[in-house]
Amino acid sequence: MQNKRLFLWSITAALAGFLFGFDTVVISGAEQTIQNLWALSAGLHGLAMSAALWGMVVGSLIGFWPTDVLGRKRTLLSIGILYLVSAVWSALATDVYSLIIARFVGGVGVGISTVAAPLFISEIAPAKYRGRLAGMFQFNIVFGILIAFVSNALLGGTGENAWRWMLGVEAIPALVYSVMCFGLPESPRWLIGRKNDREAGSAVLRQIHPELGEEEIIAKVEEIGTVSHNAASTGAFWTKQIRIPILLAFFIAFFNQLSGINAILYFAPRIFEMTGLGEKAALLQSVGIGITNLIFTFVGLWLIDRAGRRTLLFIGSFGYIVSLGLCSWAFASESFAIVPICIFAFIAAHAVGQGAVIWVFISEIFPNLHRAQGQTLGSGTHWVFAALLTLFFPTMVEAFAPSVVFGFFCFMMILQLVWVKLFVPETKGTSLEEVEVRLERGS
Repeated sequence: MQNKRLFLWSITAALAGFLFGFDTVVISGAEQTIQNLWALSAGLHGLAMSAALWGMVVGSLIGFWPTDVLGRKRTLLSIGILYLVSAVWSALATDVYSLIIARFVGGVGVGISTVAAPLFISEIAPAKYRGRLAGMFQFNIVFGILIAFVSNALLGGTGENAWRWMLGVEAIPALVYSVMCFGLPESPRWLIGRKNDREAGSAVLRQIHPELGEEEIIAKVEEIGTVSHNAASTGAFWTKQIRIPILLAFFIAFFNQLSGINAILYFAPRIFEMTGLGEKAALLQSVGIGITNLIFTFVGLWLIDRAGRRTLLFIGSFGYIVSLGLCSWAFASESFAIVPICIFAFIAAHAVGQGAVIWVFISEIFPNLHRAQGQTLGSGTHWVFAALLTLFFPTMVEAFAPSVVFGFFCFMMILQLVWVKLFVPETKGTSLEEVEVRLERGS
């Protein structure tokens, strides 16, 4: 990419994804210690583990408000402050209820980040690079997950307060990210479409598209302004005119979580221990999940603007079905040796498919003035189901055999494959304004 400034802005916004990944998974290394430390019941343990996720639900449901009212830049900055407060508070927690509140605060930051960061990147990115640039949010999520697993493994043997260091070390990247946000511009589509400040929007567009002449910039400003104020954009959100984006956002988020991805990431050490691995070996296997996730996210980002969003969802769906089906069979037949391989294959399928696509796709399909609300719908759906799954997963594995749990996830991915085949459109290489017009027409 020639525009280094645009790349830096995208990286900065995507670092919210790094904090997202780190914050949501770092608890996996501490969850059993926390349960034993405060003698938690399965229900209270599930609540402590899912506290951040309930914060994410709240953050994702309110995220449209600061993103639209305060602007994309100020919202991204506020996210870093929430992460910083949560990390320090979690490390100093004196009881489970204090920890729950601290984790909830960080979760609010994560929820808002899933609205603001992909949306901001999509709104500044040229169409031909949008998948890769917006996809960096997902790359940073998995990078944060990997660093969280590595950090947990390194800190796991440092004594009885190791879990405090695991949760508190996040304060360092949170501070770095917050400082970097001061260098971001405001989104030109927010400036033009919501604030009606065409002069400021034109100035940002010139920085994004230095190769365009003044007439081309003026034409682009006109296109954004015109499409932003058409009937679909200016009407109410819950209308027939944008029913297609609404349904697409809901179902891609719904199926994302019903694959079991968050349950496997959060409880990876426990799942590996169920196969007979010791605690330390289970933590190291969890690092393998992080590495697999990172490698195949690279593959997904390389393909997303080439093969397209729909193709990647097909690839991921087939990978899910095979890996989850084999995992279910392995637990049923006690062929535990293949479980780590099945889990790694599942992570690879997720990284190439849903992981690479979800945040890019949701950020592309809504009209300009409803984009933040649409991102909130998709993110909120994602986090509601993530929170429910994480809350009940400890109870699920006590009530049902692992083969039944993984079999259920496999069945849901068969349904996802049918949905992708029948309903999902392709959006690669198309401007946000063109996507809006196509979906309004139902094409």
